[in-house]
Amino acid sequence: MKRREFSLTAAAVLVPAMLGATAARAQPAKPREGKDYLVLGKQAPTDAPAGKIEVVEFFWYSCPHCNAFEPTLEAWVKSLPKDVSFKRVPVAFRDDFSPQQRLYYTLEAMNKVDELHAKVFRAVHGERQALNTDEAIIAWAEKQGLDKAKFTETFRSFSVASKLRRAVQLQDAYKVEGVPALGIAGRYYTDGSLAGSMERALLVTDYLLAEVRKAR
Repeated sequence: MKRREFSLTAAAVLVPAMLGATAARAQPAKPREGKDYLVLGKQAPTDAPAGKIEVVEFFWYSCPHCNAFEPTLEAWVKSLPKDVSFKRVPVAFRDDFSPQQRLYYTLEAMNKVDELHAKVFRAVHGERQALNTDEAIIAWAEKQGLDKAKFTETFRSFSVASKLRRAVQLQDAYKVEGVPALGIAGRYYTDGSLAGSMERALLVTDYLLAEVRKAR
């Protein structure tokens, strides 16, 4: 979802993505710089351990594209080779994105991402819960069995606030214009608009990972 497309409905945006995925399967082609992916003019920071290549998914919980992409992404992540380090980064194109950024990093700090990340998407897109204010998020977390006081303390902590700032810095370093999007090795950027679909964006990412390995 592009920055200017937040009012689009899921139905309006998912059909083109599905068609793009079909086209990508029917007409495989070597990814091309400037068409399928971009090369950053300046290296973006990475947190990957030594010897590993970092892949970053930029996302927003309220984005229907991100919700639709999540199962495919999750399956892809499970099959990643050992030399690839994967992380998610929630974006903030506007100030009102911050509560959901805080939600993700609070779940991360409490080691609850694996358990509750998909449930956040389900709550927003399946159950139509807004989850766009601090109060709504804290109430939702309590319903998931999390300790309200501990969650609230972490949610409002300095460490989570610091992660929000770093997330925006990384978003800007990759020049993210829409979500979901993928950053590779601090050098490359791709998304559904460039690759034709997010399914093909994963194929482009696999290609770029191979290119990074060759350059070592």
